[in-house]
Amino acid sequence: MSDTLDLGEAKRTAATFAISQAFVGACAPIAISIGGLAGHYLLGADKTFATLPVTGYNVGVALGALPAAMLMRAIGRRYGFSTGALISSVGGALAALALIQHNFWFFAIALAVLGVGGSFVQQYRFAAADAAPAIFKPKAISWVLGGGVFAAIIGPQAVIFTKDMLQPVSFAGAFISVVALGIIGAGILMTLRTLPVPVEDANAPSGAERPMLEIISQPRFLIAFVCAVTTYALMSFVMTGAPLAMISCGHSLNDATLGISWHVMAMFAPSFFTGRLIVRFGKEKIVATGLILLIGCAIVALSGLALWQFWFALILLGVGWNFGFIGATAMLTDTYRPSEKNKIQGVHDFALFTTVAIASFASGATLNAYGWDMLNWIVLPVCALCLLVLLGQAFVVRHKS
Repeated sequence: MSDTLDLGEAKRTAATFAISQAFVGACAPIAISIGGLAGHYLLGADKTFATLPVTGYNVGVALGALPAAMLMRAIGRRYGFSTGALISSVGGALAALALIQHNFWFFAIALAVLGVGGSFVQQYRFAAADAAPAIFKPKAISWVLGGGVFAAIIGPQAVIFTKDMLQPVSFAGAFISVVALGIIGAGILMTLRTLPVPVEDANAPSGAERPMLEIISQPRFLIAFVCAVTTYALMSFVMTGAPLAMISCGHSLNDATLGISWHVMAMFAPSFFTGRLIVRFGKEKIVATGLILLIGCAIVALSGLALWQFWFALILLGVGWNFGFIGATAMLTDTYRPSEKNKIQGVHDFALFTTVAIASFASGATLNAYGWDMLNWIVLPVCALCLLVLLGQAFVVRHKS
């Protein structure tokens, strides 16, 4: 196959994943914006566990990562990804049924199933990159992440237009929309052609595969890992509590849902130029910028409870996550060899989404016990500590040179 045909097929594959990301990826904003509110609605007087369904979603993403990869190796990516989209539909149907039955624990399990479907979505960008020639890989990833911008619009709008569809049961209609989104995504993914087995870049550093302990004990690995996991966990911590805080401050459900929409768009939209910024300014500076933006998010949130303050804080939270997480992930790729990437990525994703799940649960407990301000006060010292670690690394590198 010629280079021209390879590039054309890569573009087609990336576009297919991007369109599917817009639909199946829209299930995540629905789960996040409605999960905590529905949990609050299902519980009695004690709202401590209100965000547990969102935690269930994140647990599902973590637990589904490795089985998703195994399934796709067994039956191929076209059928594997389509199955993942249909699992999202099943999760949506179960969530709607749980709300109709007014069963909190059933609802949390249903969102975990929805999270398993979401674990397939997490792999779209990797599959698009694997199917692309080296010159197109960054754009392939950007195309897929660009679909996330549309997911940020489709998901919250689906909530606004369908949440009352099954009244008097609140929110159940929104999860019926998840069923439709998953089915649409499965249909799109079935148009994928057979994807080539990824070939290692001939110019990439090579060498024998090292023991796991040797890899993860590298100072640069540890710093990148801590910054990546911390950035993602803080984003989940604040984002999960934000809709509940907005409702408790007298803002409407539509306002809370739109706030999540702005937040998710802010998470994905910068991806179109984050890579260029990393090339120009360096990975560490972009990570530091992301952490500073997270601090800005906390400061804005602590400044007041007006709708614009909630929305602006959520936008800063999204952009801060984008810079911090993508920059830290780029740092991480410097610390392992191509032969080691599968096991490192597996450990990274498991630790990442386990921490994110804990953060989403802690968000509800903290909000219920101490209020919205405390969520944001916690962000400040954690980000400051990560910034100090980055500065320490920069000092050591400069001193050695």
